[in-house]
Amino acid sequence: MAFKFNYIAESAYNLHGGYDHDRTIRYADQFSAGVTLDLDKLIGIADATFQITFTDRNGDDLTADRLTDPANGTISSVQEVHGRGNVLRLTQFWYKQSMFDGRFSYKLGRIPVGDDFATYESQFQNLYLGSGEPGNQNGDIWYNWPVSQWAAVGRWNIKPHYYAQLGLFNLNLNNTDPDKHLDIIHGNGTTGTLIPFELGWTPRLGHENLPGAYRLGGYYSSADTQDYSSDSDDQQKSGRYGFYYVIDQQLTSHESDANRGLSVFSMAGWNDKDTSFIERYVSTGVTYAGPFDARPNDEVGWGLAYAMVNDDYNRYNQRQATRSGVNPGPRPSQGEEYNAEIYYSAQLTPWFALRPNLQYVVNPGGGSDTDNAWVLGAAMLANF
Repeated sequence: MAFKFNYIAESAYNLHGGYDHDRTIRYADQFSAGVTLDLDKLIGIADATFQITFTDRNGDDLTADRLTDPANGTISSVQEVHGRGNVLRLTQFWYKQSMFDGRFSYKLGRIPVGDDFATYESQFQNLYLGSGEPGNQNGDIWYNWPVSQWAAVGRWNIKPHYYAQLGLFNLNLNNTDPDKHLDIIHGNGTTGTLIPFELGWTPRLGHENLPGAYRLGGYYSSADTQDYSSDSDDQQKSGRYGFYYVIDQQLTSHESDANRGLSVFSMAGWNDKDTSFIERYVSTGVTYAGPFDARPNDEVGWGLAYAMVNDDYNRYNQRQATRSGVNPGPRPSQGEEYNAEIYYSAQLTPWFALRPNLQYVVNPGGGSDTDNAWVLGAAMLANF
């Protein structure tokens, strides 16, 4: 039995630019507490574990409050830990069983999609430089932490360093309802099934066995959704899909210490143009672990992300605004947004890290008339 407690707090201050130039600071945080049960030791079920995790989020989002036009809404966020309501949630509640000497495993229970698919170990504070990017662009069907769904995930370790995995995730409108944040079973509200799939290669390169991860995947949703390409505001499309890749590779070590060195990463996603908000996305960057001999556990990183809003989505929103009569007239269009970040992560103790960062957002919310924004951020992380 292993207990785990984590706390992360992210602050952001708008130094310059954005839609609202009134300088202010916003703070968001998350507590998480979980337990991993080794069922072999507890009740004699070999190669089986059970995981239970609760999370509690609080605070506000500077991106929505200051950086973007309220008529548009947000694309990325300068505080990735914000979102899905300031509530306590049941985030993980699953059983995992390994079989055939570890060649196959399955998980059953309540699982966030981003726990297993499109994963990347990110230290960035900007949302679009983090893990589970398809969920950041398709948050109505693909739920990342802290939201979970009833699901089954199967993973086949085809041979050393190669795997394939497939998931079945129940789509239920109540999953994101803050009033149902502790419900295990939601009952009515199912709209379909999300089916993510992924092929992966996790090599160890060179004589120093430098780790890497290459993931190629996609998803299909069977739920009906709005068809933005149609001239009818009521036209629904059955089925929705997208594809992604994740690349993360360490390139160097420091004096044969593989825990230190330079790594590069890239992520990208393409979403169904008929039904997507974000049509395409790509990010890239570098990190360096252990930049100084006196600070071998620190890390520095730089990343750049790009996202483009679907033109059909913009036209649909324009029609909605005109026909509603509540706010007649043209609505600002959302186009391209760029997010850049540089951070330094100082591991001050084995359990506590401080991570200041500087972010630059071009066209916040995809608004070409919105001033580019400089944001000073800081994250605090405690792990027990």
